[in-house]
Amino acid sequence: MGGLIVVQNRDSERLRETLRIALEGVEHERVDCSAALPRLAGNRVLFALALSDHGLDFEVIELIASLRQNPDVMEGATGAIIIDGAGELYTKQTADMLALAANLAGCRFPGKPLVEATGSLDNWNVQSLRRGVSLAGAYRQAARELVVRLMQFTWQTKEHPSVLLLHASDRATSNTLQIGTKIVERLLPTCDIREISLQNGAIFDCRGCSYKTCAHFARQNSCFYGGVITNDVYPAINECDALLLLCPNYNDSVSANILAFINRLTSVLVYNSLYEKQLYAVIVSGYSGSEIIAQQVLGALCLNKTFALPPRFCLIQTANSPGEAMQAEGMTERIDTFATQMLKNLRTDS
Repeated sequence: MGGLIVVQNRDSERLRETLRIALEGVEHERVDCSAALPRLAGNRVLFALALSDHGLDFEVIELIASLRQNPDVMEGATGAIIIDGAGELYTKQTADMLALAANLAGCRFPGKPLVEATGSLDNWNVQSLRRGVSLAGAYRQAARELVVRLMQFTWQTKEHPSVLLLHASDRATSNTLQIGTKIVERLLPTCDIREISLQNGAIFDCRGCSYKTCAHFARQNSCFYGGVITNDVYPAINECDALLLLCPNYNDSVSANILAFINRLTSVLVYNSLYEKQLYAVIVSGYSGSEIIAQQVLGALCLNKTFALPPRFCLIQTANSPGEAMQAEGMTERIDTFATQMLKNLRTDS
């Protein structure tokens, strides 16, 4: 893999100082958004973008559009993102859109590849207290840690990887589960598969415990509510090498049980690392909006919860009636391609 390419859109005094600290001693080349695309494939790429308070900066929109229009332009690249906002909004939205566009263009991301700063830096209040530094100091320390993690990141493979298939779907009617089942059939000869359904039993959402309370339960690999999440899902997450999450579109969101699972993963992160685990998803929408679900999943589980994001992490389909997805033109070939790519990412000898 090549050197570090830093992609920037415009000058910002705060971002300039942050990058000075983050990139100290790291050999790199800086390129403008408009000239970046031909340089990205096969390199480590740091998107370092300054946003105006309205968040619709032309150069950033043009960058995302160009990534969407060139589906192989980041083949073999590994990425990370710093977003420095002038206002209080749009930093996370921009990061989600950029990450999905880059991922679908072939870019992989290490876990937690985003450092963002709102105009006030109030989003660094908690970290500044934990680190014992100013808001700006916490932001810049995190940016430095991100660059180090980007430069050190290597893809983890195993001879016989373990895959967790997690869903909350009805086997008789779910298009999403039908696709997911076909994928794992292709993985079975060389991967251990564990399937957990969140359909059975009560699934409670996170109650927002204090960090101290969450840490207390986390020491027992549990959380306040217990149940299938702590009894079955927590151990399976810790043991797996990859999570294949099945996500039908429910009103432009993942389903309630999947969302509760995501929210309650915080307890796992207190004492466990998910950085070496890969994230995959199957997303089926009855009408439209699959990109919203994809951004929600990668934003929650990669940008936030530290799963590594392989290139083209999701298989997306539009289907409504039961069985419609599997009847779609080219679906068998797409499933074959998706499963083959999973094996390539997961297995040492693939």
